[in-house]
Amino acid sequence: MEHTLIQADDTLTLWGIIIVWASASIYLEQRYKWASKVSGAILALIGAIILSNTGIIPTESPVYDAVWGTIVPLAIPLLLFHVNLKKIWKESGKLLIIFLLSSIGTVAGTIVSFFLLKDHIPYLDKIGAMISATYIGGGVNFAAMAAKFETPGELVSATVVADNLMMAIYFIVLMIIPTLSFFRKRYSIPHILEVESGNSDGDGTTLAESFWKRKDISLKDIALSVGTAFLLVIISFKIAGFLDTAIPSGENASVLMNLLNGLLGDKYLMLTTITFILLGLFPKYFDSINGSQEIGTYLIYLFFVVIGIPASIPLILTNAPLLLLFTFIVVMINMIISLTAGKLLKTNLEDIILASNANIGGPTTAAALAIAKGWKDLVGPILVVGTLGYIIGNYIGTLLGFWFSSII
Repeated sequence: MEHTLIQADDTLTLWGIIIVWASASIYLEQRYKWASKVSGAILALIGAIILSNTGIIPTESPVYDAVWGTIVPLAIPLLLFHVNLKKIWKESGKLLIIFLLSSIGTVAGTIVSFFLLKDHIPYLDKIGAMISATYIGGGVNFAAMAAKFETPGELVSATVVADNLMMAIYFIVLMIIPTLSFFRKRYSIPHILEVESGNSDGDGTTLAESFWKRKDISLKDIALSVGTAFLLVIISFKIAGFLDTAIPSGENASVLMNLLNGLLGDKYLMLTTITFILLGLFPKYFDSINGSQEIGTYLIYLFFVVIGIPASIPLILTNAPLLLLFTFIVVMINMIISLTAGKLLKTNLEDIILASNANIGGPTTAAALAIAKGWKDLVGPILVVGTLGYIIGNYIGTLLGFWFSSII
């Protein structure tokens, strides 16, 4: 057990800290110009990093697992209730192309990083398989590669810490990029301009406060928003769980069966799909619910706090400074290739940022970034496209793992 001021089993206090700091981040973002420029998401994340690295809160707790397992799934349908389905289909094609090109960036980054550091980091063939898989898909792929290549437990733990810290840093970088004039001048930014045009009246409010104007909301709206979201999560997760068990997967199954299992057995993809179907079937019902976007965004801010907590700087400096360098090289090459490919294809900056985020952090963190920036029409597409990474991540990780092991 970690020696922290608040212990991992003090669930009430930990929930309180997450909720209070998420609330404070939202307030600061909407109250002060400097905080609005930094963004509430970054404030939430940095605050969490400080709290965990100063020994106030632990880096692991069942509370954080509950945020990943319950809060995030609830937020997803809430934020999709008012999306424009026509824009969803229009945006998905562009995002898919840039996401796949960004995945090539991960592969290239892993190969370069492996050859630079293979003589300095033990078991780098196994670590390379894990990082390449997770930086295309997500934590599921990381766990699958760790088990497949039988990576020693202490190395898995050290790699997780390096991965968490790098993801937190990269998330902050991706949040800052759209505010820099260098990128704004060189890429098309339609979603950024759409959000900023909402504060064109010069009334002195911050951009965030203007975007989240006060709306009419009733007790019935809250009940229908939360109740419908919970119902969608339960149904989707049960169906996905059943199909994941029913459809064969693994080394003994065919490529087609593995593909079907990855598509139909994925909880988040099933949740997004069922939500889309119901949006198409009952548009008036979902249009009539006020407040779902606000509730969903608040829940995502709890998630922003939690993703910053495991980024333990002392642990990295003690156990895995070279692993941090390894992940840094992979992430930098992914970003460079994503931005270059996006520029050549005249892709929107928002699409490039979200595609790279979906590779490195998974579709949920990419959706969270889209929500934080107010790019509501990209939330659905990046969840759909990003989930593809869960499917292809294991194949790419396996191929690179076998290749690297033949070299070492």
